[in-house]
Amino acid sequence: MNKPVLGLVLGGVLGALDGLTALFSAPEVAPQIIGIVAGSTAKGLVAGVLIGWFARKVDSLPIGLVVGLVIAALLALPFALGTDPATGRRYFWEIMIPGAMVGLIVGYATQRFGRPAPQRS
Repeated sequence: MNKPVLGLVLGGVLGALDGLTALFSAPEVAPQIIGIVAGSTAKGLVAGVLIGWFARKVDSLPIGLVVGLVIAALLALPFALGTDPATGRRYFWEIMIPGAMVGLIVGYATQRFGRPAPQRS
């Protein structure tokens, strides 16, 4: 599987799991779980494609890990800075930690397992 497609698939799956972690880290948001999972999945899909695209251009595991972390963290940041209207709380670390982990995992997988871009002659 090429790197952007691997990033897309893995980012979507891990994004959904990221959203489901809200049930453990903040059980009071359970009534909003559908929207949380949908948003996290979308965020994972976007992060996955971007990380996969980068992995296709740059073949370096350490740099891929850092870029994956940064991309996922930047995409999670606006949500982490917001306040939940239902509870009035801010869930900064509950959003940033799983979101950043998605980026690390996708960064690793796209660098390690994705098919490299074809060589142009």
